[in-house]
Amino acid sequence: LRLVTVLKAILEGEKAAVMKRDRHLPLSFHRRQEELKFSLGLQRLQHRVREIQALRDGPADGDGAGLRVSAGALRSPTAGAAPQELPTLILEAMKELEVAKQQVLKRIQIWKRQQQLAGNGALFEENLAPLQKRCESLVEVYFQLHQQVMAASTELGAELLPRLLERFNEVLSSLVKR
Repeated sequence: LRLVTVLKAILEGEKAAVMKRDRHLPLSFHRRQEELKFSLGLQRLQHRVREIQALRDGPADGDGAGLRVSAGALRSPTAGAAPQELPTLILEAMKELEVAKQQVLKRIQIWKRQQQLAGNGALFEENLAPLQKRCESLVEVYFQLHQQVMAASTELGAELLPRLLERFNEVLSSLVKR
């Protein structure tokens, strides 16, 4: 246990040194890292939407059945748990949507701050294309997920559906307001 404690302290020290060193990396590196993180989250969210659609469609077509089996194998040991999986998948997708929304809002806030600093003579990049692409991609996935939730409304029940719709409204309204 003492060896583990010593190794943990050494690793934490190295982690702090790396974090200190990485602060001096160019801003473009951090921006690129943030873009990759967002695109990965968006891809994961799109995959969740496809999983939900495949689970709703059931074994009607060959590809959907294979995806349904693989999704079921990951989440539940019983084959009859598919109706229970759908709410779980939708809630996971909703959490990922909210995380992606927070990333977009953070980027918007950074852009606004840079614009304010530009009034004092700071360098400001006025290109809104990456930010617009982020917003459009997120809204596209938002509507796909919303469509899947509405199609599965009978399976979600009277208790879960209103909470999900409220969360959907909050995501969209915060994106539009900012």
